[in-house]
Amino acid sequence: MPAGEVDLADFDPHGTPGFAGNKAGGKEALADLGTVLAELQERLFADGRSGGRRRVLLVLQGMDTSGKGGVMRHAVGLFDPQGVHIKSFATPTDDERRKGFLWRIRQNLPEPGMIGIFDRSHYEDVLIGRVRNLASPSTIAKRYDSINAFEDKLVDSGTTVIKAMLHISPDKQKERLLARLDDPTKHWKYDVADLEERARWSEYQRAYEIALERCNTAAAPWLIVPSDRKWYRNWAIASLLREAMEGLDLTWPTADFDVEEQRRLLIASDPLAGR
Repeated sequence: MPAGEVDLADFDPHGTPGFAGNKAGGKEALADLGTVLAELQERLFADGRSGGRRRVLLVLQGMDTSGKGGVMRHAVGLFDPQGVHIKSFATPTDDERRKGFLWRIRQNLPEPGMIGIFDRSHYEDVLIGRVRNLASPSTIAKRYDSINAFEDKLVDSGTTVIKAMLHISPDKQKERLLARLDDPTKHWKYDVADLEERARWSEYQRAYEIALERCNTAAAPWLIVPSDRKWYRNWAIASLLREAMEGLDLTWPTADFDVEEQRRLLIASDPLAGR
């Protein structure tokens, strides 16, 4: 995303930038990414087990129904779950608030070799915090700088940060919320508070625009992902993960033992000898 002022109206939530095919082609392309992502993940994991510092953090933000859960199932689901740490950030507890808005974020950062996924994140404190007046304007303003400093340190310590705003239209949100009401098996996903949040759509869009402007840094840039089309959203996130992980240019760790000697010993070994 280019630096400078952001107007979300300039970004088509129904678009498919970077992909010329249709829904069927998008689903096939997503499936094809599975093998590539699996090898990239294994290289990252092996690097972490061998003393490397590299790790990946995907930050997902978006309005209700924008598809964070769908991304988890269809894009993140392509990874081996053993190498993934997923954290969904709900309303902070009183104790967490007293410790500062970044405290609980720091407790859930991925370890070396791991892929971390944040379903909502520290950005809630400048999004809902701004819209709901949960903190003073001066406090909110300071948080943008705190976030930038925090993310800069993350990157310096070996973390690749991918920040994706799942951009959905109000009409598509209404469609998805109605679908939940029409299906008794989806009633549990519906929250009556969604209507109240939806009524503040313009306020949230402006809060997102400010966050995108203030926290779009060279170290951790923001990416706006059109999310009206689920299949495109899933492919786009998986593609961003592939691009970021390929950029790490990780090689397989070199053995810290004599391979040929171990081969000879293994061939000569007989665990049943003497029985």
